[in-house]
Amino acid sequence: MQTDGTGRAGDRERNGKRDRKRDMDKARGGAKAAGAAQHFVTRANWVRAAVLGANDGIVSTASLVAGVAAAGSARAEVLLAGVAGAVAGAMSMAAGEYVSVSSQRDIEEADLARERAEHETRPELEEAELAAIYMERGLDADLAGRVAAQLTARDALGAHARDELGLVPGQRARPLQAAIASAAAFAAGATLPLAAVLVARPGAMGTTATGASLVALAILGVLSARVGGAPAWPALWRILFWGAAAMAATAAVGYVFGVTVG
Repeated sequence: MQTDGTGRAGDRERNGKRDRKRDMDKARGGAKAAGAAQHFVTRANWVRAAVLGANDGIVSTASLVAGVAAAGSARAEVLLAGVAGAVAGAMSMAAGEYVSVSSQRDIEEADLARERAEHETRPELEEAELAAIYMERGLDADLAGRVAAQLTARDALGAHARDELGLVPGQRARPLQAAIASAAAFAAGATLPLAAVLVARPGAMGTTATGASLVALAILGVLSARVGGAPAWPALWRILFWGAAAMAATAAVGYVFGVTVG
């Protein structure tokens, strides 16, 4: 049976959490009412994966079909090469993202495990380390010590994960999310040059796919910049330059060698 003392301690803890949540909500509301700037850094992970996948899907598939078309291949052969490249690319993107982001996640978890062990064996030194971090950021020794003590009492591991290791909860590595976003974006990007090949005249499959892909890349560059709250022009020219360079190089290879698939 719970004692009165334990019950009162639990009530104080619950009341403290409720008061902190109320204060945080009040602070957020005040900042929003004052017109605080909106930040987009929490979108960075999925925007990066989506832009990488879509850009790769457009550029690699368009480059492939442009190269095969430049070699004088028939529409069916160009489509076969494009579809095979799209499927292989989407699966490769998913596997690569999952493996690489899983490695990042493993490193994060290993660091957190080490940090957790240090908190169990030397909590005082960990609190002092946290205070030193805040002093390096400009707080005086007394204020840094009080901040470190309060954050340690509330969530010691969370404070060290954020301020020592740089691990923010909303920005932690998510392998499955990255894999799905990259594969889906790659497949979506690859459909455009394939659709262009379907509707193009027999002698203009490569140029039609290239032109449509450049338009799609321009739209992708602007959208990615808008979603991330960044200027559009740098993203637009960057994605257009490298996309055009990749497609031109592949088309040149197909033209020079003149090898017909099949």
